[in-house]
Amino acid sequence: MGEHVLDNVAINFDTGSLWVLNAALALVMFGVALEISTSDFRALWRAPKSILVGVFAQFLLLPAITYLLVLFLAPYPSIALGMFMVAACPGGNISNFISHMAGGNAALSVCLTAIATLVAVFMTPFNLHFWGTLYAPTEAVLKTVAVDSYEMVKLVALLLGVPLLLGMALNHKKPVLAKKMAKVLKVVSLLFFVSLVVLALYNNRTVFIDYVFYVFWIVLLHNLLAFTTGFSVAKLFGLNTADLRSITVETGIQNSGLGLLLIFTFFDGLGGMALLAAFWGIWHIVSGLLLASVWNVRPAKSEKLA
Repeated sequence: MGEHVLDNVAINFDTGSLWVLNAALALVMFGVALEISTSDFRALWRAPKSILVGVFAQFLLLPAITYLLVLFLAPYPSIALGMFMVAACPGGNISNFISHMAGGNAALSVCLTAIATLVAVFMTPFNLHFWGTLYAPTEAVLKTVAVDSYEMVKLVALLLGVPLLLGMALNHKKPVLAKKMAKVLKVVSLLFFVSLVVLALYNNRTVFIDYVFYVFWIVLLHNLLAFTTGFSVAKLFGLNTADLRSITVETGIQNSGLGLLLIFTFFDGLGGMALLAAFWGIWHIVSGLLLASVWNVRPAKSEKLA
């Protein structure tokens, strides 16, 4: 599909708000990291299969499946680029909570979050550039924006890597304090972050209302495909029920907040991209909770939990 008016619309987000958004995302990641300890990584050496399957589903399979979906739907170029951006991001910050609620392997979920966050420093910019340039309409958009991949790597490292390492360090030194802080910080920072996203959408409500249904169905289908990808690959590799649920959740819950921040920073809030990422951020909470509720009725066998 050729260029559309949405491809030229910018979602307005001033510099001051952008800095606040940066701080909010870093705070969210710090809150998540407060519950991650070095012992969680021991699972990687004890049972590397589940970890490798999870990383494979998230960083290799999901972007490739997204590319096929883009070819099939042929959405507006900016929407397609938003889909590539979301697929390139690591798991979302609520994935651990949803995985636990769904009866998944909590240790695997936490370990995957930590590893995916570190891997994302390089893989998020790489996947966005690789798949974005492979599809002609989005390649044209990328050429006009001229994204500096090195600058993107630096920003992702600053927003994800640094808070992760600081949170883990505090948990190692003062575990009791870290657990107390995590309970408050995760809720407060997440609410703060969601409020900023809602404010951005409200300030641009005309664009939002005009394209709400068009974007909604694409996000719904894309998110369903992401969950299905995680579930299918875990099933294919013969993982137990608890691990399968965690990998399904980790693949379907993407850090669209990071995606939004990168869109505002490097793409000047490109309309289709920003709407897609913002919508994903709202919808994956709903779909994740629905999936967890269904699985919660059918608990995974306790002996299969790692």
